[in-house]
Amino acid sequence: MEHENKMSEHSMHGVNNNGVQAQSSDFLNRHGSETHLAPSKLKDRSFDFPDLEAKELHLRTSAQKEEIQHLREQIAVACVKELQLLNEKCALERKFSDLRMAIDEKQNEAITSASNELARRKGDLEENLKLAHDLKVAEDERYIFMSSMLGLLAEYGILPPVVSASAITNSVKHLHDQLQWKIRTSHDRIRELTGIAGTHTGGRSHENDSPISGILNNQIPHRSTASHGFSSNNHYTDEQHLMPPDNMLRYMPDNDHTAKNLMFNDQGQQQLSNGNSQEFLFSSDRGGAGPNPDSAFDKGAVRTGAEDMTNNIFSHHDEMDSYGSEEGPGIEGFQIIGDATPGGKLLGCGYPVRGTTLCMFQWVRHLQDGTRQYIEGATNPEYVVTADDVDKLIAVECIPMDDQGHQGELVRLFANDQNKIKCDPEMQNEIDTYISRGQAAFSVLLLMDSSENWEPATLTLRRSSYQIKINSTEYVEISEKYSKELSIKVPSGLSTQFVLTCFDGSSRPFSTYSVRMRDTLVLTMRLFQSKALDDKRKGRA
Repeated sequence: MEHENKMSEHSMHGVNNNGVQAQSSDFLNRHGSETHLAPSKLKDRSFDFPDLEAKELHLRTSAQKEEIQHLREQIAVACVKELQLLNEKCALERKFSDLRMAIDEKQNEAITSASNELARRKGDLEENLKLAHDLKVAEDERYIFMSSMLGLLAEYGILPPVVSASAITNSVKHLHDQLQWKIRTSHDRIRELTGIAGTHTGGRSHENDSPISGILNNQIPHRSTASHGFSSNNHYTDEQHLMPPDNMLRYMPDNDHTAKNLMFNDQGQQQLSNGNSQEFLFSSDRGGAGPNPDSAFDKGAVRTGAEDMTNNIFSHHDEMDSYGSEEGPGIEGFQIIGDATPGGKLLGCGYPVRGTTLCMFQWVRHLQDGTRQYIEGATNPEYVVTADDVDKLIAVECIPMDDQGHQGELVRLFANDQNKIKCDPEMQNEIDTYISRGQAAFSVLLLMDSSENWEPATLTLRRSSYQIKINSTEYVEISEKYSKELSIKVPSGLSTQFVLTCFDGSSRPFSTYSVRMRDTLVLTMRLFQSKALDDKRKGRA
């Protein structure tokens, strides 16, 4: 029994494989030897007990020994099975350890891959931000270009049916064809006039000494250099965008037939004197590149009689001879007429004197900090007041000039009697109502980048945020809170459009159904934004 207890105790301690196998083999050998020796001893001792009772007791003892032996055999088998299970357990533990190592390697690989993926995504995000910034710049340039092209076409009364690249291109081609036709027509009429003038003056023996010869051969007194130290051609080139051709006659004096209808530049006079009437050019506000489409030639203001032309040239020569004894070009009675409220039109006008044939205009916005801001594109006598002018002073600056390029003194005049621009009572009441309610909704048109079409949308303004929803799909295009990055750009002129720059820097072009509605929307949104930012600053304080 002690041997069995030792064996079981030894099996419970989980020895190594070699020790377990050696002990199990020793145990089986001893058990086999005892099994063979027991019957022989019993056989030898069967005759030692003459008494039946002793013999029976001996047999009973032998049976118990056999039973014990049988139990030992079962224990041995169980020990063998236990040893086998221990071996299997050790093998499984080794496999489990290998699996754990493999899992750790896979986890390390996964972590490395995730880190690389995060780095790649970070690079993609940075690239997306850069592309978004570049796209914003391109969209702003595209909007400015399209607005400029639309403004240029509007000056000539050409409006494309849709705002797209193809439509604008076709409109520009159409405008080019119209101007080319007018240029050819003007050249034909100029050729007729020069032919008549040559016939009338060809028989005069004193032609070379006459004032006409001096003019046609580019020998006009005080022609080469203006009183302010620069040539007239350079001046016309520098100021080529200051006044549209459609309004040229409006700014010329009515008491000077020659100055109104014959504004020769140096190149045009020289070419005319050389007989190249086809290359004759008129000076205009765009640099003298061609005849004015609405000039006196197209309106029939010039008479074809040679005597009228000669008299005009003589009077023009006399005026230039007396220039040195008189003051420079000027404008008298300069005033601003019109309604100085958002959406209203202002017009700077006056009476040109002392040979003034051209006036250069520039509208200026005076800010509250005392600085001046030249209004982009506002270089015409007529100016449309926008939402950007509210609570500011605006003025117009005018420089009179004659056809020789001489400049007069700059004339500056403030609009609205030098008072700040205010909304009219109806618009102000509408804005106050929106602010008191804390909500406003406007029907607008949103220019979609994908289709280049204007989609009807609703712009909803609230106290702390705003939302833009497409009407056709009910899709919310933009929904964000007011921030200092939010800005609104309003173009000059009779435009119903504006550009909204959001928090993320993206720009969205909008259009309204009227200039008044556009200005009301812009002013209301700016007030909501200002109040929201003030509340945010007070909350932080």
